[in-house]
Amino acid sequence: MIGAEKIIEKKKEYLFPSSQGNHFYKNPPQIVKGDMQYLYDDKDNKYIDFFAGVSVMNCGHCNKEIVEASINQMRTLQHTTILYLTEPMVNLAEKLATVLPGDLRRSFFCCTGSEANEGAMLLARLYTGKNEFIALNNGLHGRTYLTMSATAIPMWRADQDLSASIHFAKNIINEKLNIDEAAKESLRSIEKIINTRGAENIAALIAEPIQGNGGIITPPLWYFKELKSILEKNKILLIIDEVQTGFARTGKMFAIENYDVVPDIITVAKALGNGMPISAFCTNDEIAKAFTKPSASTLGGNPVSSATAIAVLDYIEQNQLCKKAEELGIILKGKLENLKNKHNIIKDVRGIGLMLGAELVKENGEPASEETDIILEKLKDRGLIVGKNGLGRNVLAFQPPLVITEENIETLITNLDQVLDQVLDQVK
Repeated sequence: MIGAEKIIEKKKEYLFPSSQGNHFYKNPPQIVKGDMQYLYDDKDNKYIDFFAGVSVMNCGHCNKEIVEASINQMRTLQHTTILYLTEPMVNLAEKLATVLPGDLRRSFFCCTGSEANEGAMLLARLYTGKNEFIALNNGLHGRTYLTMSATAIPMWRADQDLSASIHFAKNIINEKLNIDEAAKESLRSIEKIINTRGAENIAALIAEPIQGNGGIITPPLWYFKELKSILEKNKILLIIDEVQTGFARTGKMFAIENYDVVPDIITVAKALGNGMPISAFCTNDEIAKAFTKPSASTLGGNPVSSATAIAVLDYIEQNQLCKKAEELGIILKGKLENLKNKHNIIKDVRGIGLMLGAELVKENGEPASEETDIILEKLKDRGLIVGKNGLGRNVLAFQPPLVITEENIETLITNLDQVLDQVLDQVK
């Protein structure tokens, strides 16, 4: 093992500048091993992982049952092309159809969330014959041209010449309004875009049910029903991006199910492969009919990824991870809210299930971005990995493997409470 410093040197030498500074810590560890909810560095330090590789490792790191399924498939057939007949992909599509919301049952497999969202937007154009889209402020949908165009977080918009076919509406965050009023303002903003651009030009609206990178922005439970009604009236499709929220994270298989809405198209990735690259965009029979020209993803739905994903879905079901995420999420959220009542730096605690965020602000109301970094560093030194997100990078992100325990949560809260005391004392 070469150690953290040597890794950083090689990143500087061989990777693009965009990749060189992408680590949370001033003193980042070299992670060398994972075991369910735990990570280990090259010095054999143990960490409880409360970020899960950004909502990827829902079933835990190196989960033996899932790894075994991957290895067994590797021993027999790794790859051909979907132009040849193999069984794992169609078995995965069949199984996925049993857990997708409502009448969604057709899947197109690819490798990344960006690719899935790009495909979903293409499908919406093909089905509607319309060209434009609505996206929400604070959203993140990918790194391809069209998905980056639909991304409203400045740090992820690397291209200065993006598509003009995307129109951004307000999301539910408004400093002057409560959440319900802000949500109503968001819907009015969407209606204004429809009226201005013309419903005959807009193919779809794309949204995350909970905006992860945007700061765990969580709409009220009535929001998506009202939104779907507006879109249906104007014959505009609803694309729900479940890349970060899917597969039991919020206590439901898909986060949109918390809102009792069936989207027209749904995209999935990340946790479907539990570390193995796989994604999909999924829809109903009627919309799927629009995609008729030959298309394929060379590695999408390959036998190994498909076998892994089937094992993931089996593990979620057999171990009741939806129920576990719901129950542990209530416990974790309650304890974070207790910390909010104690520490003024915590402005808000939000999210559903085990997708939770704690927004940190200074006394003057500005984002506590520097303090967030200090807190992450101190927690890391205590053996706890926590994420961060939000436009100001001031939201502590709690998105752990769904196999964590109540004891893990208690360890997190005890240490976070102590770290917050230390940081606030330093600020004073």
